[in-house]
Amino acid sequence: MKASTILLILLCFFSEVKSQVTLPASGEIFRDDVVPRIDITLPADSFAAIMDPANMWSDYHYHATFVFDNGNLRDTVENIGFRLRGNTSRQSGKKSFKVSFNTYQPGRDYHGLEKLNLNGEHNDPTIARSKVCWDFLREIEVGGSRSNHVELYVNGQYMGLYINVEHIDENFVRSRFGNNGGNLYKCLWPATLEYLGSDPDLYKVSQFGRRTYELKINTGADDYSDLAAFIDVLNNEPLASLPCELEKVFNVNSYLKVIAFDILTGNWDGPIYNKNNFYLYHNTATGKFEYIPFDLDNTFGIDWAVVDWGRRNIYGWSFPGEPRPIYNRLMQVPEYRDRVSYYFDQYLTQYFRPSVMNPILDALRIKIRPSAIPDTFRSLDYGYTLQDFDDAFEQPLTAHVKYGLKDFIKTRRTSALSQLMVNDISPIIPFVRHNHPGPGQPFTLTIKPEDETRNLTVELIYQLNGGANQMLPLRDDGTQGDSIAGDGIWSVQFTPSITTGNMNFYVSATDSLMKTTREPHCDWLQIAINPDVPKLRINEFLASNDSVLADNFGEYDDWIELYNADANDVFLGDLYLTDDLGDPQKWQLPPKTMRPGTYLLIWADGDGFQGDDHANFKLSASGEQIGIFGAQTMSFAPIDTLTYGPQQTDITYGRLPNGIGPFGPLAFASPNRNNEFGLSIEEPFLSLQIGPNPFSDYLTFSWENIPLSPVSLTIFDLRGTVIFQKRLPATGFRWDGKNGQGWPVSAGIYFAKIEQKGKVKVVKIIRR
Repeated sequence: MKASTILLILLCFFSEVKSQVTLPASGEIFRDDVVPRIDITLPADSFAAIMDPANMWSDYHYHATFVFDNGNLRDTVENIGFRLRGNTSRQSGKKSFKVSFNTYQPGRDYHGLEKLNLNGEHNDPTIARSKVCWDFLREIEVGGSRSNHVELYVNGQYMGLYINVEHIDENFVRSRFGNNGGNLYKCLWPATLEYLGSDPDLYKVSQFGRRTYELKINTGADDYSDLAAFIDVLNNEPLASLPCELEKVFNVNSYLKVIAFDILTGNWDGPIYNKNNFYLYHNTATGKFEYIPFDLDNTFGIDWAVVDWGRRNIYGWSFPGEPRPIYNRLMQVPEYRDRVSYYFDQYLTQYFRPSVMNPILDALRIKIRPSAIPDTFRSLDYGYTLQDFDDAFEQPLTAHVKYGLKDFIKTRRTSALSQLMVNDISPIIPFVRHNHPGPGQPFTLTIKPEDETRNLTVELIYQLNGGANQMLPLRDDGTQGDSIAGDGIWSVQFTPSITTGNMNFYVSATDSLMKTTREPHCDWLQIAINPDVPKLRINEFLASNDSVLADNFGEYDDWIELYNADANDVFLGDLYLTDDLGDPQKWQLPPKTMRPGTYLLIWADGDGFQGDDHANFKLSASGEQIGIFGAQTMSFAPIDTLTYGPQQTDITYGRLPNGIGPFGPLAFASPNRNNEFGLSIEEPFLSLQIGPNPFSDYLTFSWENIPLSPVSLTIFDLRGTVIFQKRLPATGFRWDGKNGQGWPVSAGIYFAKIEQKGKVKVVKIIRR
């Protein structure tokens, strides 16, 4: 048997290389060295309504003020939403709460967080179990939530010691996987993942007034096709071909780690036993679903099912007599079963042992005990005393707290070691990271394999334009693009010998016992070499639309104008538009063809159900990115991208000259037309005064020291239509708000353009 080691090293090869999952730093909000204080202030009647048993299932967000103080950072955020959260905890004496920063100010976040979950942990006398679990997941590089303990005050009243758990949403998945354009499903009881049929709508089944698989991203499209396809493979693919097909649609290796984690921590409230409490995210970068753990308080011996979780067989964890394909099907594959055993062995050897965890638990208890002492709410449900708080770290306490934390770790470890069956595994290649080289650039590929030993032979097998197989070795010696010798990260770098075409490839790893793994398991990966991309351009955009242009639903939403600068027609249906350059496949463009020199307006409103020209994202007025990316056959190569800064309301940015120039603010919006119909805004050149602005009856233009050369005035509406034009007299001018035909113009926003000797000043004016 080979010596047991585990490679827990983050990939760090240039900017394009990341770990399989990114683990963001704790930051100020999830600092662990202190217990921050959170104050919520809201009207007394609002808080009374929240706590009223008659409203326990309400998800209404009450207006409140949020104050965060960790001793280093103190912030106040006004007009947040505050409500109860959870399921059974809503009926408890010590409630759990949700803080929402974006309910009443859409798009707002706080340190990158749109929401916070403040969990009362009423079942756990230590108020520590889920925190220990989240830390364990981070140790094994599974993308779980960040967390820390906080003190919660509402209207000055101490509500007790809480665990602040990171909310799982589009910000969460972007921070872990680099994209957030895929479907995110919250899976609650009875989420068995059993096959219900090929119709995606069958998986919209509801229970307790909510969907079992509740879609949280792309809700407008409400398309469950990806989930139905995944569940079909999981349940119906023959075991012999299951690894080939399942690994195309599911990050299997990450979930095998979770299986080992769930069993060692006694997490029976997940999908394996209780068909409950997990998320699935369809990662657009890989095309695979990612498993995300959720709600981990029923762990380390907390029990409601009359089961001895400390001694339960580690190979027979699932609920008997019911379908649990995500566990039972995977454990029938010898390769996967051996890999789970490998992870058991690693965690039991390195982390899940009293000598490692007991000091961690002691330090945690000492840190949070001062905050637990005045927490009277934790006694409301089971009468927990301070002595119970201390004892529950060590020993059993009540009928449902059948183990103390330390007691459970000791028992579970001893039992698991006696049941463990470890076989030599084939090397694990959890993730392949590669770039998409441009003309003359080298192709770079990096992996981080795992095995019982580092004595591996790793190779890249590739074909150029369908030719013969070629091989290049990957190195972990500081050459061929490898940054640090001996760090467990293997790389290869070379320039393909073709100028255009396709390269197919896979990676193979062989250990000293001649056991081999390839990634992908059965297929080839493919990239296009120097793909010929169309000259499709981002030509104009508006990221803060208050009154410029309404969509077909009368809504003033963000928009992006595309322009075909190519000499040929461009079919859009296999191209992509995104507001995140790290997520090139965020939104597939509609199946339309643009003729040369034509324009197309895309509404960036997140309302895909409103039509195929409505994207699944919104633009940020504070600044972000926009990109057009090529089809899969182009290896999703970038076609046109930009990064923009803070935007002004109702001022569009566009290219000048049209379609080819740099971006700048435009004098007026020109959707679906040439930007050169307008002019960019320049600095003032006249001592000009305009008032009153806004105006009702008259708008006066006046200046000092009027030059002798002619000065002209042009008034445009928001679409760029000229409504009034006049050469100005030397003494100034008073406009009566009428157009060139003498009719009064309607109330709204206009632009006044004053020209002299080719210089221009444009002023936004408002008619009431």
